Amino acid sequence: MRHNDNLAAGIDDTIQYVTVIIGGQLFGLPISQVHDVFVPESVTRVPLAAPEVAGVLNLRGRIVTAIDMRKRLHLPARDANAQVMAVGIEHKGESYGLVIDQVGEVLRLSNDSMEPNPSNLDKRWAEISGGVHRLDGKLMIILDVTRLFGAMFEPMAAA
Repeated sequence: MRHNDNLAAGIDDTIQYVTVIIGGQLFGLPISQVHDVFVPESVTRVPLAAPEVAGVLNLRGRIVTAIDMRKRLHLPARDANAQVMAVGIEHKGESYGLVIDQVGEVLRLSNDSMEPNPSNLDKRWAEISGGVHRLDGKLMIILDVTRLFGAMFEPMAAA
Protein backbone atom coordinates (compact mmCIF):
# COMPACT_ATOMS: atom_id res chain seq x y z
CA MET A 1 0.00 0.00 0.00
CA ARG A 2 1.26 3.45 -0.84
CA HIS A 3 1.52 6.12 1.79
CA ASN A 4 -0.34 8.77 -0.24
CA ASP A 5 -3.37 10.51 1.11
CA ASN A 6 -6.75 9.34 -0.17
CA LEU A 7 -7.11 12.19 -2.68
CA ALA A 8 -3.77 11.52 -4.33
CA ALA A 9 -4.41 7.76 -4.32
CA GLY A 10 -7.80 8.36 -5.96
CA ILE A 11 -6.22 10.37 -8.77
CA ASP A 12 -3.34 7.92 -9.25
CA ASP A 13 -5.61 4.89 -9.33
CA THR A 14 -8.02 5.99 -12.05
CA ILE A 15 -7.92 6.00 -15.81
CA GLN A 16 -10.07 7.88 -18.29
CA TYR A 17 -11.65 6.01 -21.19
CA VAL A 18 -13.28 7.27 -24.37
CA THR A 19 -16.26 4.96 -24.80
CA VAL A 20 -17.34 3.73 -28.21
CA ILE A 21 -20.10 1.46 -29.49
CA ILE A 22 -19.36 -1.23 -32.08
CA GLY A 23 -22.17 -3.59 -33.03
CA GLY A 24 -24.12 -2.69 -29.89
CA GLN A 25 -21.18 -3.52 -27.58
CA LEU A 26 -19.56 -0.92 -25.32
CA PHE A 27 -15.78 -0.60 -25.63
CA GLY A 28 -13.35 1.74 -23.90
CA LEU A 29 -10.11 3.21 -25.22
CA PRO A 30 -7.69 4.79 -22.75
CA ILE A 31 -7.99 8.51 -23.42
CA SER A 32 -4.19 8.82 -23.57
CA GLN A 33 -4.27 6.81 -26.82
CA VAL A 34 -7.00 8.86 -28.53
CA HIS A 35 -5.82 11.80 -30.66
CA ASP A 36 -8.99 12.67 -32.60
CA VAL A 37 -12.68 11.86 -32.90
CA PHE A 38 -14.02 12.57 -36.38
CA VAL A 39 -16.50 11.65 -39.11
CA PRO A 40 -14.55 9.81 -41.82
CA GLU A 41 -15.12 11.25 -45.29
CA SER A 42 -13.96 10.10 -48.72
CA VAL A 43 -12.17 6.92 -47.74
CA THR A 44 -10.04 5.62 -50.63
CA ARG A 45 -9.92 1.83 -50.94
CA VAL A 46 -6.48 0.21 -50.97
CA PRO A 47 -6.06 -2.70 -53.41
CA LEU A 48 -5.13 -6.03 -51.80
CA ALA A 49 -5.44 -4.60 -48.27
CA ALA A 50 -6.64 -6.77 -45.40
CA PRO A 51 -10.47 -6.98 -45.29
CA GLU A 52 -10.64 -4.85 -42.13
CA VAL A 53 -8.74 -2.00 -43.80
CA ALA A 54 -11.52 0.25 -45.08
CA GLY A 55 -8.93 2.37 -46.92
CA VAL A 56 -7.03 5.58 -46.35
CA LEU A 57 -8.21 9.12 -45.76
CA ASN A 58 -6.77 12.57 -45.38
CA LEU A 59 -7.19 13.95 -41.87
CA ARG A 60 -5.93 17.54 -41.66
CA GLY A 61 -3.06 16.80 -44.03
CA ARG A 62 -2.13 13.40 -42.60
CA ILE A 63 -2.75 10.12 -44.40
CA VAL A 64 -4.65 7.87 -42.00
CA THR A 65 -5.40 4.16 -42.43
CA ALA A 66 -9.08 3.54 -41.69
CA ILE A 67 -9.81 0.26 -39.87
CA ASP A 68 -13.43 -0.95 -40.01
CA MET A 69 -13.89 -2.28 -36.49
CA ARG A 70 -17.04 -4.22 -37.46
CA LYS A 71 -15.02 -6.19 -40.01
CA ARG A 72 -12.12 -6.49 -37.58
CA LEU A 73 -14.49 -8.09 -35.04
CA HIS A 74 -16.29 -10.22 -37.70
CA LEU A 75 -19.60 -8.46 -37.03
CA PRO A 76 -22.33 -7.90 -39.61
CA ALA A 77 -21.83 -4.87 -41.85
CA ARG A 78 -23.56 -1.71 -40.75
CA ASP A 79 -26.53 -0.34 -42.67
CA ALA A 80 -25.32 1.56 -45.75
CA ASN A 81 -27.08 4.73 -44.57
CA ALA A 82 -25.79 4.54 -40.99
CA GLN A 83 -23.74 7.43 -39.66
CA VAL A 84 -20.24 6.35 -38.66
CA MET A 85 -17.57 7.90 -36.49
CA ALA A 86 -13.85 7.28 -36.17
CA VAL A 87 -11.39 7.48 -33.33
CA GLY A 88 -7.89 8.61 -34.32
CA ILE A 89 -5.01 6.77 -32.68
CA GLU A 90 -1.32 6.19 -33.36
CA HIS A 91 0.46 2.86 -33.26
CA LYS A 92 4.18 2.42 -33.90
CA GLY A 93 4.40 5.85 -35.51
CA GLU A 94 1.48 5.32 -37.92
CA SER A 95 -1.89 7.10 -37.79
CA TYR A 96 -5.09 5.06 -37.81
CA GLY A 97 -8.79 5.82 -37.68
CA LEU A 98 -10.84 3.11 -35.98
CA VAL A 99 -14.22 3.27 -37.74
CA ILE A 100 -16.91 2.66 -35.14
CA ASP A 101 -20.68 3.02 -34.87
CA GLN A 102 -20.73 5.83 -32.32
CA VAL A 103 -18.69 7.63 -29.69
CA GLY A 104 -20.02 7.73 -26.16
CA GLU A 105 -18.77 9.67 -23.19
CA VAL A 106 -15.48 9.94 -21.35
CA LEU A 107 -15.49 7.87 -18.16
CA ARG A 108 -13.03 8.03 -15.27
CA LEU A 109 -12.87 4.58 -13.70
CA SER A 110 -10.88 3.10 -10.88
CA ASN A 111 -8.12 0.68 -11.86
CA ASP A 112 -9.39 -1.48 -8.99
CA SER A 113 -12.71 -2.06 -10.82
CA MET A 114 -10.96 -3.47 -13.90
CA GLU A 115 -11.28 -7.26 -14.18
CA PRO A 116 -9.56 -9.81 -16.38
CA ASN A 117 -11.48 -11.00 -19.44
CA PRO A 118 -14.30 -13.35 -18.42
CA SER A 119 -13.72 -16.93 -19.58
CA ASN A 120 -16.91 -16.79 -21.68
CA LEU A 121 -15.95 -13.58 -23.52
CA ASP A 122 -16.17 -14.10 -27.29
CA LYS A 123 -12.69 -14.96 -28.57
CA ARG A 124 -12.88 -12.19 -31.21
CA TRP A 125 -13.22 -9.67 -28.40
CA ALA A 126 -10.87 -11.40 -25.95
CA GLU A 127 -7.97 -11.26 -28.41
CA ILE A 128 -8.08 -7.44 -28.47
CA SER A 129 -9.20 -6.82 -24.90
CA GLY A 130 -7.01 -5.66 -22.04
CA GLY A 131 -9.72 -6.42 -19.48
CA VAL A 132 -13.26 -5.33 -18.68
CA HIS A 133 -15.22 -3.01 -16.41
CA ARG A 134 -18.75 -3.85 -15.24
CA LEU A 135 -20.93 -0.73 -15.48
CA ASP A 136 -24.56 -0.76 -14.34
CA GLY A 137 -25.35 -4.13 -15.91
CA LYS A 138 -23.19 -3.50 -19.00
CA LEU A 139 -19.76 -4.86 -19.75
CA MET A 140 -17.22 -2.36 -21.11
CA ILE A 141 -14.42 -4.12 -22.98
CA ILE A 142 -11.12 -2.26 -22.85
CA LEU A 143 -9.54 -2.09 -26.30
CA ASP A 144 -5.83 -2.88 -26.11
CA VAL A 145 -4.35 -1.13 -29.17
CA THR A 146 -1.19 -3.25 -29.20
CA ARG A 147 -3.25 -6.46 -29.16
CA LEU A 148 -5.66 -5.02 -31.75
CA PHE A 149 -2.91 -4.44 -34.28
CA GLY A 150 -0.79 -7.44 -33.30
CA ALA A 151 -3.68 -9.84 -33.86
CA MET A 152 -4.74 -8.05 -37.05
CA PHE A 153 -1.38 -8.13 -38.76
CA GLU A 154 -0.07 -11.50 -37.46
CA PRO A 155 -1.44 -13.58 -40.36
CA MET A 156 0.11 -11.16 -42.89
CA ALA A 157 3.50 -11.35 -41.14
CA ALA A 158 3.39 -15.16 -41.11
CA ALA A 159 2.56 -15.38 -44.83
